[in-house]
Amino acid sequence: MFHKAGEKGTAQRDAEDPPRCRAHKRKGLGPLANARPPIQGVVGRTSGQLRLTVCENTPQRTIQPKVERATAKTATVYPAESSAYNPLVETGRSHPTVGHSQKEYARDDDGEGVREVHCNPMAGIWTGLRNFLRPFRGVQQKYLAPYVAVFEWAHNLKAVTATFLQLVMVNSILNPI
Repeated sequence: MFHKAGEKGTAQRDAEDPPRCRAHKRKGLGPLANARPPIQGVVGRTSGQLRLTVCENTPQRTIQPKVERATAKTATVYPAESSAYNPLVETGRSHPTVGHSQKEYARDDDGEGVREVHCNPMAGIWTGLRNFLRPFRGVQQKYLAPYVAVFEWAHNLKAVTATFLQLVMVNSILNPI
């Protein structure tokens, strides 16, 4: 996912420098320097555990190590059609892809009637992350990673138990702000 994040709230230092424009009015994908920082995500289909990372750019040398750290060596990775994931086969991970450019969004490879090749769980998480960030009405780039980390934590916290609430409440009473 590429999220628009600039320098909202930062004072303009140079009078000759034109005011900041959201994402510099550039369309499409971009690096962190372009005010469209990429966020990489990995979600387990069985565990539901999520790992999100704000990256500086999206070439293979940036993406592949993060995927390798977040997945088991025998995992099947279901990315969209990006050449950055092609070398995953060399690490022992299979990666069947869907071709969104050919209007393919799910595919049944083994013929059992279940379309198991898709990236829908991650697409749903991107929607959730955008909805989580929307009320903040713009996030500075330097604070985007902590916001993303809070979303990841909340997603991975499957249940608010009495023990969890006790820990949070006792800690806030003993250590008031």
